[in-house]
Amino acid sequence: MSIRKVKLVSGEYYHIYNRGNSKQKIFLDKEDYLRFIGLLYACNQKGNLKVNNLNKGQTLYDIEREEPLVNIGAYCLMPNHFHLLITQSEDNNISNFIQKFSTSYSMYFNKKYKRTGSLFEGKFKSQHINIDQYLKYMFSYIHLNPVKLIQKDWKESGIKNKKEVVEYLNDYPYSSYLDYIGIQRTQNKILNIKTFPKYFPNKKSFLAEIFEWLSYNTLS
Repeated sequence: MSIRKVKLVSGEYYHIYNRGNSKQKIFLDKEDYLRFIGLLYACNQKGNLKVNNLNKGQTLYDIEREEPLVNIGAYCLMPNHFHLLITQSEDNNISNFIQKFSTSYSMYFNKKYKRTGSLFEGKFKSQHINIDQYLKYMFSYIHLNPVKLIQKDWKESGIKNKKEVVEYLNDYPYSSYLDYIGIQRTQNKILNIKTFPKYFPNKKSFLAEIFEWLSYNTLS
């Protein structure tokens, strides 16, 4: 793995993202999405991933992890890319984590679809978030990504049907949106929101922020 030009600083917040090589889809069915999300949990440890040690009926969430590498505050998967809001407590932890889960997922994907070569488009991209207002905004930015799947130009043209958008987000299982609105599911284990500012102490405050951005971009 090549050395990054800009060092990722421990204790700081980062928007991490990457997409499929040549913009190809990296998720082709429900199983792919769920595998990737499971790896966000299982690969977040300093020890080696031991998938082969799982007993029948166990999932990636049943793995007994060692000390986590990173803290994840939000995530969203789209057909050809992903977004993470993340922080680390030790140098190189983010890079090690991304390398671990992207390698594991690429091996799974290539084996399943009988392909070879790189799945992702080079090194992952990172944006340092060092402004409080920007960090708060990133929770909305990441969780509103799926809106593009039903209205590609919503940011430029405005939301055409707010009710439809809200219902779609409530049914979209491949992000941490459902965790923030209080849905109890196994994926809750992926997040460690205690390491992020307490912008959203409850469901109401989170939805207020989401709806504010939707309303700002809603056609009158």
